[in-house]
Amino acid sequence: MAAGLRLDEIVARLGGVLQGDGSLVVSQVGTLQSARAGEIAFLANPKYRAQLQTTLASAVIVPPQFAAETELPRIVHQNSYAYYARVVGLLNPPAARRPGVHRGAVVHSPVPASACIGENVVVGRGVQLGDNVTLQPGCVIGDGVAIGDDSLLHPNVVVYDHCVIGRRAIIHSGAVIGSDGFGFAKEGERWIKIPQIGRVVIGDDVEIGANTSIDRGALDDTLIADGVKLDNQIQVGHNCSIGENAAMAGCVGIAGSTRIGRRCTIGGAGMISGHLELGDDVHISGGTLVARSLSRPGQYTGVFPLDEHADWLHNAAQLRRLARLVERVAELEKKVKLMEMKS
Repeated sequence: MAAGLRLDEIVARLGGVLQGDGSLVVSQVGTLQSARAGEIAFLANPKYRAQLQTTLASAVIVPPQFAAETELPRIVHQNSYAYYARVVGLLNPPAARRPGVHRGAVVHSPVPASACIGENVVVGRGVQLGDNVTLQPGCVIGDGVAIGDDSLLHPNVVVYDHCVIGRRAIIHSGAVIGSDGFGFAKEGERWIKIPQIGRVVIGDDVEIGANTSIDRGALDDTLIADGVKLDNQIQVGHNCSIGENAAMAGCVGIAGSTRIGRRCTIGGAGMISGHLELGDDVHISGGTLVARSLSRPGQYTGVFPLDEHADWLHNAAQLRRLARLVERVAELEKKVKLMEMKS
């Protein structure tokens, strides 16, 4: 953690409008509720605005419409949440890297002098590592893999043969890149494995969460475009394509050969069936099952509301009767129409 920064130093680096004492030094960031003296808090959600009056923080980050609601020294910025994220980065710089190859690593390819290769890392043959790549302990990098400059792989990441990872990637522990997709052909009562001969190709500035799996393509590549953010425990099936700056929360599942557009978001535990296409700027609420393609931008939700168990069972039973109810209404409408015509 940094020793601290003056507010005017922060504004000089990140922009924004400073109101109050710019010489105030802050050493950490906290929420309005938990921050202590010497820390800077932030207001991003208006429902917490009352906490501006009770916070123990020494300074705050606020959007313009709430700047007058506190006497504390403050940095005013339209996107206070993004500003907070950048301040956290300033006050908590990454730990210093120590370039070099640990003697416990097994490395079959040349690596740049700037690379950092940790204990028990395995680097296969024909691997291309960019400058300043960090492979933390236990990573396994298959033959023919390419990893771009400044990428960080946390412990125990596995990258299968011939996959490509762009620059500035962050891949968290336990992620598996390039495992076989679920490809089998039925022959009588048996399943015949279809060899998966595509790759996973990942763009620049992508972050992949812990224990997320991205399957290699069956024939064509699985594609993850620049700026994509994937949370923990996500499954991306073979031959999928995810567009630029899409983001997905934990436990999302995407079946094979699905195309996700640019800037799409998928809430936690969202399920996307295979061979579908989601257009740009489609947003899926958490827990929603998507079983058809969605071309129009917008928010889509398909979650059955939470209820007491007995009421939920009753409502579910009524849902099963809806088809018959629709038929009965249609029959009644026909009868009413005939009666009107006769009268």
